[in-house]
Amino acid sequence: MLFHLGNAAMLPLFGQAVVSRGEADPGAFTALTVIVSQLVMIPVALLAGRYAARHGYWTLLTAASMALPLRGLIAAFWATPWALLPVQILDGIAAGLLGVALPGLVASILRGSGHVNAGLGAVMTVQGIGAALSPALAGWIAHRHGYGPAFVALSLVSALALVMLLLAKGAEHPRRRK
Repeated sequence: MLFHLGNAAMLPLFGQAVVSRGEADPGAFTALTVIVSQLVMIPVALLAGRYAARHGYWTLLTAASMALPLRGLIAAFWATPWALLPVQILDGIAAGLLGVALPGLVASILRGSGHVNAGLGAVMTVQGIGAALSPALAGWIAHRHGYGPAFVALSLVSALALVMLLLAKGAEHPRRRK
C-alpha cells in the first residue's frame, strides 16, 4: 500500500507542476511521460523475470522500492522539463520490477495452498487503496505547500515502504527467501 501511496500521484503531479509553470505543452509532455516509462518498463520486466527465476523476488522488490524515493526527490528538487527523463526512467524500472516480483512472491509464498489468486487479489486491493489515496494526499500537500514539498512527502512515504519491506525480509523464514 505504501509503495502505491507514494507512487500513484507522482506522474500526474509532475506533469501538472511542469505544465503549470508554462514550461511544456500539456499534451506532448504527458505523452512523453508515458512513452519514456513504458520504453523502460518492458525490457526491465523481461530481465526481471530471468533474474527472479535464478535469484528470487526480494531483491527485485527492494530495487523497485529504492527507485521510488529517488524519483520523488528528483522531481522535488530538479524543477525542469528535463527531469522527465530520470523521473520516468525510474518509474519504468520500478514498475517493471514490481510487476514481476509481486505476483511471483505471492505465488511462491502461497504455493500449494490453493489460495494464490485470492492472495494476489488481496494484495492488489491493498495496492489499490494506496493508489486511490495518493492523489488526495499529494494534491492536499501541493495545494497548501507547493509541488516540491508534495514530492518530498511522496518520497518519505516511499522510503517508509522500503523500510517496511526490509524489515519484512529480515523477519521472513529463511526457507522462503526466494
